[in-house]
Amino acid sequence: MLPLAFLLRRRAHLPSMRDLFDISPIAGLALREAVIGEDEEHALLRRCEALELTPFQFQGFEGKRLTRSFGWRYDFTAGTVSAAPPIPEWLLAVRERAALAFDRDPARFEQALVIRYDPGAGIGWHRDRPQFDEVIGVSLANPVVMAFRRRRADGKFDRVKVPLAPRSAYLLTGAVRSDWQHGIADHPALRFSLTFRSLR
Repeated sequence: MLPLAFLLRRRAHLPSMRDLFDISPIAGLALREAVIGEDEEHALLRRCEALELTPFQFQGFEGKRLTRSFGWRYDFTAGTVSAAPPIPEWLLAVRERAALAFDRDPARFEQALVIRYDPGAGIGWHRDRPQFDEVIGVSLANPVVMAFRRRRADGKFDRVKVPLAPRSAYLLTGAVRSDWQHGIADHPALRFSLTFRSLR
């Protein structure tokens, strides 16, 4: 595993969404840039590095990304949500900043998920589990592109790609939660995701 400082020095750059994609936004998808500052980001990365993260488990398979749940956790084998350790204070502060950026009540987002994507890790097409409602994600360390797709009546897909800059946040609600899948392709640089979900 490469040192965090080295991976941050190799931070890549992405053009803006306007430069990359001349596409109307998806209903229910909202983006906010610079939800946290650079110094805060580095402090959060040190916190994430200190966590005991474990490989993502899905029905007997082990994913490349490393995760840790707080508040609630989803068991992919049982298909149920169960209690997890309380959300730590440093994550509660991020939750508040991100939720207020979207005019949401921070207390509604009772689940926090820390995900480490090392170089070569990504996440395939999926929708967040139906036990959860709105989703807020905060990106740290390196930029990535989040892809969205929706199957049309003819069997083909509508597709949208959205750059996620470091320290930015996104909100998934409404149509983008119910009608679209999302995923992130394997990427060459370290990224952390702090995800907050409300329960249905």
